[in-house]
Amino acid sequence: MAPADGPVFCGDEDLGYLASRTRFKKNEGFAMDEAYRLAHLPLVAPDHPRVVARKAGSPYERGRHGPVISLVLPIASDDLLASENYRTLEADLKRSPFAHKIAWPIVEQRRGKLHATICGALEASPGMSADRREALAGLGPLFVELRGLFSGNVNQGRLYLRVYPEKRHGADVLRQIQRLMGRRETGLYVVGLYNLVDDLDAGEAAELARLVEAWWDRLILRCRIDRLWLLSSRDDLALDSEILETIGLG
Repeated sequence: MAPADGPVFCGDEDLGYLASRTRFKKNEGFAMDEAYRLAHLPLVAPDHPRVVARKAGSPYERGRHGPVISLVLPIASDDLLASENYRTLEADLKRSPFAHKIAWPIVEQRRGKLHATICGALEASPGMSADRREALAGLGPLFVELRGLFSGNVNQGRLYLRVYPEKRHGADVLRQIQRLMGRRETGLYVVGLYNLVDDLDAGEAAELARLVEAWWDRLILRCRIDRLWLLSSRDDLALDSEILETIGLG
């Protein structure tokens, strides 16, 4: 449970966002990277000439793949839409010179499936033993803050909010979940929101860099999380996805 005087949240020094952010270069454009053009671009702009339809050794076929099960932290879209800062951020993006390069219909399609992945690509039988379920329940509800805007150094073309989890006993509570699930501890938990449908020119890239910097420390939403999802998805945007199970915390 959170301490009586309120939760303490991780900072940038505890997480991997600074090391993983896009390094924008002055007077240069912003190009969608291969990972994005393979997994995301076919879903948001299927006729774009730079779509990577398939790649040897990859499960993707025009952005789709077999079912992948993940343990994720759900974010309620109604709570997000109620945030004045979120509405201001979205208004800033809609006024930006690259607004026409954002796949706005996809934003609406994904409203009910917003999440941050904690443990990705679990086995077909996700290994949720009774012991693990009991351990997750024993954590009780947890608290997170969403801050943004974020562009990473992988999947360049997707824009996110960053999750800053609660600290318990000096440790990131989402790392604790990864540890009890026997998964790699990442320090990266992002909520994908916006997808580009084209590269940005130098002026557009400069404005994106400015927005990322301007919004870096701004609080978008503080949430109490009392459940996780086991999510099965056939694409990385969760457009073709199913919530297999809701796992209560506490």
